[in-house]
Amino acid sequence: MPDAWNPLRHLRAATARTRPFHDLFLHVPDPARGPARVVDLGCGSGEITALLAERWPGAHVTGLDNSAERLREAERFAGPTPGGGRLDFGRADLADWAPGEPVDVLVSSAAIQWVPDHLDLFKTWTHTLTPGGVLAFQLPDNAASAGHAALRELCASPRWRDRLGRGVLRELRVHDPAVYADRLASLGFAVDAWETTYAHVLPGPDPFAEWIGGTGMRPVLDALVGEPGAAGEFLAAYRERLRAAYPVTACGTVFPFRRVFAVATRGGDR
Repeated sequence: MPDAWNPLRHLRAATARTRPFHDLFLHVPDPARGPARVVDLGCGSGEITALLAERWPGAHVTGLDNSAERLREAERFAGPTPGGGRLDFGRADLADWAPGEPVDVLVSSAAIQWVPDHLDLFKTWTHTLTPGGVLAFQLPDNAASAGHAALRELCASPRWRDRLGRGVLRELRVHDPAVYADRLASLGFAVDAWETTYAHVLPGPDPFAEWIGGTGMRPVLDALVGEPGAAGEFLAAYRERLRAAYPVTACGTVFPFRRVFAVATRGGDR
């Protein structure tokens, strides 16, 4: 018999990067009959998908992503689950994906901000969501921060503007919680939507060394592949600007980061 899912245990183990997902997960209700089908939209390397399978070990849980590289990493989690379910992964572009079967839970963590016009795709993504089923997502929205301003300024600087000054940084569209609540309510969902600005405390003399290696930097680093040493030089310059934007305080380097959340539950009548 698998151990009962313990949300507090996972929350205690959360890091600055994973805390938003755990905070979202605490608000996701269990469908009344227990989910049979769970899908993770934009699963990356599969860690979050594995947590979904741990919470619902009797379900068929699938992680979807458009990166073959990340999916190869995720395969280490694939296989049967202790409650008789299974965990698998597939390649899909969320911009044109649609479920082909009933789904009980759709989850997405820091992924759909990459999908243009994702508001217009909610109807497609949820058209097979069962009564009582849930769509839950969280989105990073730090475009107005000092850190993003530093990145834009660095890309436009004389050293980098020919390679990075135009079209490399993707403009992501993240809406206010009220916009998500309105759109999902119009589709027949009961919606809980909110925002949180985390004051992450980053330790050590080089606090941003790990933080800036995420997905958002990939377009920049990909544009520098042809020049040996360029990526390392750029990242070093960016970390220097971040340290200037976020000076060390008595508790460490405080890095504010805004996130938008929504949990939408479908009513019993379709």
